[in-house]
Amino acid sequence: MIIKLLIDGGDMKPGPAIAQQLGPKGINIGKVISKVNEATTEFKGVKVPVELDVNEKTKDFEIKVFSPPTAELIKKELNLEKGTAEHKKIKVGNASIEDIIKIAKIKLPNMLEKDLKTGVKSILGTCASIGIFVENKEPNELIKEIAAGVFDKEINEGLTITSPEKRKKLNDYFTEIKKAQDMRLEQEKRAAEEEAAKKEEAAKAGAAPAAAKADEAAKTEAVKAGAASKAPEKKEEKKAEAKKK
Repeated sequence: MIIKLLIDGGDMKPGPAIAQQLGPKGINIGKVISKVNEATTEFKGVKVPVELDVNEKTKDFEIKVFSPPTAELIKKELNLEKGTAEHKKIKVGNASIEDIIKIAKIKLPNMLEKDLKTGVKSILGTCASIGIFVENKEPNELIKEIAAGVFDKEINEGLTITSPEKRKKLNDYFTEIKKAQDMRLEQEKRAAEEEAAKKEEAAKAGAAPAAAKADEAAKTEAVKAGAASKAPEKKEEKKAEAKKK
């Protein structure tokens, strides 16, 4: 029996989903959780796909750990809680080429791409989709540079360590980018609030004359209705006067 799970690396906990699948089979859930956590400890803090191959007769099981989703690895590497859906407008981090090579080496065994250079370009594509700069640039720009051989040395040597000096420069650059970004977003928020307030005022201003017109129309209708109801009485009065004459 194959069971596929997506768990927190090194921190799988008992839950109804796993209990419903393993409990009726007589599998020791505590042992499964302990072994899975042991197998995924290097991915602590990251969502990890895990596959359990359970032998229902012997109650034995095998664990197969797959590499975490690329976005999860990027966020872990940069200590980010989340990416952004508005990647063209909002940036959330700035990675080094070494960070990207490191992630590509982790993902490569499960990727369709079979060489590190192509794998790096694939990781850069994910960076673009979640709002990550790489080497102070848009990831798509890096993809073109990699195709042109700009980072062949780093990729061929499989460099995965970013020096503290380089990391500081990357972080300092992103700090300035984020300041400008936050200022722009705040301005856009204020402009949107002002626009909404203007529309609300305009709606209120337009509602007043409309209400007045409706009230006037109602009064006119009431007068007409009153006049119509008195018309028969006036006819009777005229007939009575005519008889007297």
